[in-house]
Amino acid sequence: MSQAAETMEKLTPGKPPVPICRRSTSNSPNSSALQLPSPIITRRTRTASTSARALENPIVTGIVKSFSRTKGHGFITPTAGGEDLFCHISDIEGEYVPMPGDEVKYRLCAIPPKNEKFQAVHVKIINFSPEVHRRWEDSY
Repeated sequence: MSQAAETMEKLTPGKPPVPICRRSTSNSPNSSALQLPSPIITRRTRTASTSARALENPIVTGIVKSFSRTKGHGFITPTAGGEDLFCHISDIEGEYVPMPGDEVKYRLCAIPPKNEKFQAVHVKIINFSPEVHRRWEDSY
């Protein structure tokens, strides 16, 4: 029995335990904090209509500004200029992990709920930077 269930049993003997939602100030991923859903739309959580709208957008190019495999995301600077675009790990296509300086092609996908900002989806590396690239299955 978990510690929370034991505490509830002491407070309300004979009644089924009621879950308690706590907010934790800890930043630890293993803490028992209330988890809020991310506003970032990943390939797994993207709706069919959002995916269809993204496929209607033209393919554009940019340069990888940064990408962290451990964090699961990175940023792309568009070749045409403008704000850096967020790129989720689930939207990278291909066998290599992007590195800063890689030239990529991608489509834009609006980020709900206001659809005012965009993220890069269907990202493919088209020109590698000179550094050695690792494959997704390589361990770090």
